[in-house]
Amino acid sequence: MQEKFLFEYAVIRFVPRVEREEFLNVGVVLLCSAKNFLEACISIDESRIMCLNSETDFQVLQNHLLAFGNIAKGVKGSGVIGFYDIASRFRWLTATRSTIIQCSKVHPGFSVNPQKTLVKLHQQLVL
Repeated sequence: MQEKFLFEYAVIRFVPRVEREEFLNVGVVLLCSAKNFLEACISIDESRIMCLNSETDFQVLQNHLLAFGNIAKGVKGSGVIGFYDIASRFRWLTATRSTIIQCSKVHPGFSVNPQKTLVKLHQQLVL
């Protein structure tokens, strides 16, 4: 039997008007410290977003989500946060905030393969 590893994930949400508290799930971020894994899987469905807010600036949204994904991966050019260890980057990304990109509460689970789990959660919660 393969060993299962503890992971934590949060759903990434697009909130076009923070005061209305309406949102659309656009991605999932998953942390598995035991496997040194932190990654975000993001999808932008423009037609669904237009139903929620026809005034959405998709370039701004894409830039914010690209930055989110880059911070998760810790890529060069992702700013000071990108240099933090993976657990600190995950906590920073999932912190409560009042911006157009927000995360759900953090949820735990166990997985043999964090990458496959991320894809599965993305399919279930976003697509």
